[in-house]
Amino acid sequence: MKQTHPTLGALLRSLRMRNDWTLKEMSDRTGIPLSTLSKVEHDRLTLTYDKLLQLSRRLNLRMSELFSEPETAAEAPITARRSIGRLEEAIRVNTQNYDYYYMCPELRRKRMVPVVTRIRAKTVEEFGELVHHPGEEYIYVLEGPIEIHTEFYDPVTLQTGESIYIDSTMGHAYVVPEGGLEAVVLGVCSSADEDLMESLITLHGDGAPEEPPARPVRRLMGNRREAAAR
Repeated sequence: MKQTHPTLGALLRSLRMRNDWTLKEMSDRTGIPLSTLSKVEHDRLTLTYDKLLQLSRRLNLRMSELFSEPETAAEAPITARRSIGRLEEAIRVNTQNYDYYYMCPELRRKRMVPVVTRIRAKTVEEFGELVHHPGEEYIYVLEGPIEIHTEFYDPVTLQTGESIYIDSTMGHAYVVPEGGLEAVVLGVCSSADEDLMESLITLHGDGAPEEPPARPVRRLMGNRREAAAR
């Protein structure tokens, strides 16, 4: 039997039901329009980072609590865990430079955070300040090329199928080289911080655009080639 993972809409609906709130009460508490919440709960709309941050702050929740189901019993020791990652079940966060798809969101206290990322920024000037965060990360280019800027090394360009492993505390940025449209990478971030996923979402959320309509995840790959062909 196929295991179904909760979507952001299902998690928000579960949170609302646990607190016995109507959609209007949820809207009043969070400051997010009722129509927006309804679309999110029915998986017809995603929320950008600024709206997720607003929601978590208004409800006095950590960001990571929005992305996981409540614990129903004492946690068992971490052993024999397994999770199948599907893009349509990922938690999506939109920012100015990237679209992030956080994979396997139902697993708690992950020692690694897998993220599929669509890169849109074309230059490091457009990207802005280099980012730093705890831990290390591995980036594999699914659809390239990408250009990697780091604090202590000259920029390097990676093609599809190539990868890089870096110390994440070093300033870094991933952009699309001149002449490119978009790129897609698989990143795996690791840290001793149990709240790494929340830290990454908080770090990457600056400058998020206003709410876009949900973009079909099945079109994540191949958009750049299709656009170039037109």
